[in-house]
Amino acid sequence: MAKILTEISVALKEFIQNQKIFFVGTAAQEGRVNISPKGMDTLRVLDGNKVVWLNLTGSGNETAAHLLKNDRMTIMFCAFEGKPLILRLYGSSKIYHDRDQEYHKYIKLFPETPGSRQIIEMHVDTVQTSCGFAVPFMDYKEERTVLRTWAEKQGKDRIKEYHQERNSRSIDNFETGI
Repeated sequence: MAKILTEISVALKEFIQNQKIFFVGTAAQEGRVNISPKGMDTLRVLDGNKVVWLNLTGSGNETAAHLLKNDRMTIMFCAFEGKPLILRLYGSSKIYHDRDQEYHKYIKLFPETPGSRQIIEMHVDTVQTSCGFAVPFMDYKEERTVLRTWAEKQGKDRIKEYHQERNSRSIDNFETGI
């Protein structure tokens, strides 16, 4: 059932590109473990061992805080339609902010998205597939527009203030790099 691979195959890249949601797992040595759902058009497979994803403004910023303390990360995809499959990418990650050159290199890969906060680059060292036989079928209806509408209404300056006020520390009081 489960297979361990050393890189993302062409078929798995296609699977990833067709997913509407993915989940990111991170943890520092202490404190809480975080699992965040991610949506919209925010992930790119660059090659068999590298992905980047656009981290959008949220109520918290746990992923960033964890990556500054411990760079390990897991990304999980589930097939909610079609052939059953769970795909996990394991590896180490770096986080880039608007002040970093790498951010400006990678931001061009994504559609302009108000509320863009960081870009995470992940070096994938292990790829695992498993059956997904118990994952339910779910129909995709549409993207939510709430974040985009909220971010457009705020404007860039107010979003930066929000990042300082609400996203500069984690719920475990860890720095996030903002």
